[in-house]
Amino acid sequence: MAAMARVVARQRAEMDRLRDLAATSAVLERAKGAVMALTGCSAEAARELLLQRAKAERRTLLEECWITLGTLMPPLDADDEPELPAVAPGSPGPGTPADALAENGLSSTLGRLAKSLVHVGTPRDLARCLLEHLAPEVGADAIILYARLPAGGLELIGHAGIDDTLASQWQQVPPLSGVAALDALRARQPRWLEEIDRDRERYLLIGDPPERWRSRAWLPVQLGDTAEVCLGVLRGRAEPFAPQAREHLCAVARLCAGRLRAFGARPERAAGGAADAVQAVFDALPVAALLLTPLRAKSGEVQDYRVDAATAQVGDVVGRTGDELVGRRLLDCFPTMAGEPLWQGCRHTLATGEPYEGEPFAHQEVVSGVAELSTYSVRVARLGGGLAVTWIRHDSSDRQEQRLADLQRLGNLGWANWNLVTHEASWSSQVFAILGRDPELGPVRIGDLPDLAAPDDVPALARAVGDLLRAGRPLDLPFRARTPHGVRHLRFVAEAVTDIDDTPVEVHGFVQDLTAQRRAELALVESERAMLTQHDILRTERTLAARLQHALLPLPKRPVQLAGLRVEVAYLPAQSGVHVGGDWFSAIELPNGDALFVVGDVAGHGVDAVATMAQLRFTAKGMVITGSSLTGALARLNTLLLHSRDSHGTATMILARYGPTDHRLVWAQAGHPPPLLLRDGEVRYLDRPSGMLLGATSTPVFEEAECRLEPGDRLIMYTDGLVERSPENIDLGLRRLAEAVAAHHTDATGSLEPLLAAMLEEERQDDVCVLDIRMPDEPG
Repeated sequence: MAAMARVVARQRAEMDRLRDLAATSAVLERAKGAVMALTGCSAEAARELLLQRAKAERRTLLEECWITLGTLMPPLDADDEPELPAVAPGSPGPGTPADALAENGLSSTLGRLAKSLVHVGTPRDLARCLLEHLAPEVGADAIILYARLPAGGLELIGHAGIDDTLASQWQQVPPLSGVAALDALRARQPRWLEEIDRDRERYLLIGDPPERWRSRAWLPVQLGDTAEVCLGVLRGRAEPFAPQAREHLCAVARLCAGRLRAFGARPERAAGGAADAVQAVFDALPVAALLLTPLRAKSGEVQDYRVDAATAQVGDVVGRTGDELVGRRLLDCFPTMAGEPLWQGCRHTLATGEPYEGEPFAHQEVVSGVAELSTYSVRVARLGGGLAVTWIRHDSSDRQEQRLADLQRLGNLGWANWNLVTHEASWSSQVFAILGRDPELGPVRIGDLPDLAAPDDVPALARAVGDLLRAGRPLDLPFRARTPHGVRHLRFVAEAVTDIDDTPVEVHGFVQDLTAQRRAELALVESERAMLTQHDILRTERTLAARLQHALLPLPKRPVQLAGLRVEVAYLPAQSGVHVGGDWFSAIELPNGDALFVVGDVAGHGVDAVATMAQLRFTAKGMVITGSSLTGALARLNTLLLHSRDSHGTATMILARYGPTDHRLVWAQAGHPPPLLLRDGEVRYLDRPSGMLLGATSTPVFEEAECRLEPGDRLIMYTDGLVERSPENIDLGLRRLAEAVAAHHTDATGSLEPLLAAMLEEERQDDVCVLDIRMPDEPG
């Protein structure tokens, strides 16, 4: 048995050798024939010429044959020495030392590739063969072969290393700018894409995502004097192609030219007259159809199908004309079909003989330059040893009926007809659904239609139906109907068809369910009523709060003199909303001649805020007048907020005491923005002493700070409504206030108005309170 196995192995090896030899001889004979046809020399001279060229370029004879078949050089004069074929741009040739390829071992690699090409039968086989050889040599991860179409675009003819879904997406590439493969073909120069971030700005990159391949090469394959095929090499590594790799890829592209030229020949039809007979029948059919012949492996399994006949209309469905499909393999034309239901249906029909009916699908066609959506179904049936695949287009009546059903369902309406002569009636299914009526009971007579209405709507509906039947007067009437699903709000629209005597003989119309719309309208009305009620309540509260605020916080109409200082006051309530805030101020002269200045802001709005404001304002004045220090007053006010049931929460405040004798201003703050000082044309904010907002903690720490005022000084105290704008940071508002004070400074009275105009937006979200304190240039 072992001896027999060795014999079988030797025989198999010999058969493989003979098969390779036969294939190689076929390539050699084709190359010799090309040289003989173009040069007019003998067969022996053609062989000798091929050997000389191979030796000159240090290539194998098989490599030279492939290159010759791809180059197909022009005829030579009989007296001239045969010249070497022209070299494609970027390819190794006379300008590239052959020793470089030999030293790097690339010559032997190209020789192995040349041997492999003799077994390549399709462009997809060629892509797989190239990936197998280029993966270890240049790190190729995918190979793509594009052929230029007559219209200028590209068609994917072979690929390896990418899935069929991506191949289907890039099957056809229109003649656009920014396509690297087209650019390489037009320029007949390789394109090396080695920096993906820069390349994506110039080219449309293949891949999902494109970052899957971070370096690419697109090489035109010279077929004689033209370049109609482009070889794409995609790599996952992000690095440039080395000079050795570039030379090798150019040589590979040149080597593949002969193999690709053979693919350019028109595929042959199946032998025998059966396909011709079927094609003759197909030529007379106004349908889209294909005749497929299964191509089986040695195991008997169907691997692919050959298109042996096709109708002209098939191009409307699959995008290729019958002439383009006949003689080609199905998967070469449609790589993704192997995963579709149609493929499984073909296998089932071929195995069982049972016809396959596919689900209807939508397909967009362009008719007279206008895109039109059509519906098709595909059917597969056995025809001898092959399959007949037919695409059936649904006629317009089927589409119109489906559209009418969709319209009724989406609009929640249905049509109804009544024949007044034969007393026959017909309703669409949607009318039965709207009225909740069993279709087996049939339609209701139009005269009995008011019986379905709610009691309050019966008289109006009966009167409208009577006018329609007697005088043919159209009606459009809403009414409520009692259904098993409850009361529904309906709309009934109908018109009559009359005879020559103007007597109504037929009524047609529709019933529409408006329940959802009516409920939304009622909900909207209720919401509007609630909003109006709430608005009245808020307006009353605002009026009350405004009156209370004006009573507790009277504004002086002109500047006041306190302890030798001139003081102007501004208070502006918020313009948005219906609430009054809790901002306040105090500017009074104490019994000992000092001046007390207070600016505060209670959190919140409304009557509660105004009440808390009044409590803090009068308590603060009372404590300072009775001798409390500024920090002591703040500490007691904090306790008041924490333990008062009527307290509104938290508040900020500044307390400042000015002595006219030494011009010293002592101040303390509780979470409030610092005062702004203008002196000699320069503005700055006073450094804030420690102090937390009132009502935040039971153990606050308050400190005092002092500032001596000089003649001409201007001090501004304010609440945060002057500097805050949502959503910006308050620091921007403080900077804006400092710039506005410096730009709008004047000694005249009423100087607050231009300052406020520059600072405030048209729509204020918060109250604004400002104290403008000035020391005269010559204090009295």
